[in-house]
Amino acid sequence: MGPFFLRINMLSFTELAKGDKEGAEAMSRLASAIIRDYYDPIIGKEQNDYMIAAFQSPESIAEQLERGCRYFFVAEDGEYAGFMAFYLRKDILYLSKFYLAKEKRGRGLGRGMLAFVIKEARKAGRGAIELNVNKHNPTIEIYGHMGFAAVRAEKNDIGGGFFMDDYVLRLEL
Repeated sequence: MGPFFLRINMLSFTELAKGDKEGAEAMSRLASAIIRDYYDPIIGKEQNDYMIAAFQSPESIAEQLERGCRYFFVAEDGEYAGFMAFYLRKDILYLSKFYLAKEKRGRGLGRGMLAFVIKEARKAGRGAIELNVNKHNPTIEIYGHMGFAAVRAEKNDIGGGFFMDDYVLRLEL
């Protein structure tokens, strides 16, 4: 287990430790599989492959950890269900990654994950949570049901001729 382990209802959260090379490789495998399955139909395989290589490789995850990003394996009854990552920005907690495996979606597990994130935001003294979501991502509606509201649109050049065309969603705590 990592340096941080917590159980909420049937979910457990294990933090990926800085310097854990095997853990970063496992996180990369899990993240890549979930993201590939989910985002290939939304943004296309070419852009998704680029983004996975840039943001979810073991090396990228290790760099993010060094910069203060916290990654968590999310498990249900001992089986990986998904993962998430967040970091502190000024007066908010920025939720960078929030994913469930296909077979785990639609069962309310996201609410348990969000409860954990809210607890961490409050513990860090932050008054809101923000995240970016692709404008064509059907989870926008789900985030709305969890209390998030769109505060702005962004189009960010991520290199390789690709852009992230997103809404920024915010949850006031």
